[in-house]
Amino acid sequence: MTSEITLFVNPTAGRGRGAHAAQPAASALRAAGFAVRTVLGGDAADALARARAAVRDGTGALIAVGGDGMANLALQAVAGTRTPFGLVAAGTGNDFARALGLPVRDPAAAGRLIAEALKEGRVHDTDLGQVGDHWFGTVLASGFDSRVNDRGNRMRWPAGRLKYDLAMLAELAAFRPVPYRITLDDGRVHEVEATLVAVGNGSSYGGGMRICPGADLADGLFDITVVGDCSRTTLLRVFPSVYRGTHVDHPKVTVMRAAGVEITAQGVTGYADGEPLGPLPLSARCVRAAVSVVGP
Repeated sequence: MTSEITLFVNPTAGRGRGAHAAQPAASALRAAGFAVRTVLGGDAADALARARAAVRDGTGALIAVGGDGMANLALQAVAGTRTPFGLVAAGTGNDFARALGLPVRDPAAAGRLIAEALKEGRVHDTDLGQVGDHWFGTVLASGFDSRVNDRGNRMRWPAGRLKYDLAMLAELAAFRPVPYRITLDDGRVHEVEATLVAVGNGSSYGGGMRICPGADLADGLFDITVVGDCSRTTLLRVFPSVYRGTHVDHPKVTVMRAAGVEITAQGVTGYADGEPLGPLPLSARCVRAAVSVVGP
């Protein structure tokens, strides 16, 4: 492995935490003997092109600095290659970092961990979800949760988990379950009235909402959480349990497992890793060992 590694930085992540996080992470990596090159880019497309060029040129690792959105962008460059992927979590949600067992909002610790792992060869394969040619690490959200995500992304205040809590309360005013058609890769078809359908490679989204608590990043399967046609009152009562993952015990919640799924509903947008994918229908497949992750 080359001693030169690439920091892929989002300077605006977490209200500027991305820019602040890059320096202590880079310092930790340089102290361990690595040459560090930083990639920014004028916009997302330019940044991704530069990251792909670094991977193509043989960088020793691509280390994303930012939140789940930056991690998602980096995955588009490293998925399907053998270039190790690292993550210095400095965003709002940081759900992929949590799933990988990496430090959150401690860039110096993350930099040290990544440096040690690279030197010791602690690189492990992790599954990813794929929709078309787009990769995701955590959850493909659709329905009420994607509407909350959309509103939360537009909100400038507050930060973190509270933002999504407030966005959820605002979206309740227009809440209606919608008809879904869910087709699993084994041919099973489920037609249901649902509040939301979440396809989990990882377990959480929105800063720790464990919507798919049983999801395993190394089993080659999605956990698909379907929240049925519950009322506003039921949704408000069940919602706090999402942070513990105990909502799956509610009778209105069903969990299925599959390596592939197509979800169809009218007027619903899909989000993956908090980034919009487009309107349903969307087909997703779980790809085993799609990325090599530097970590504990």
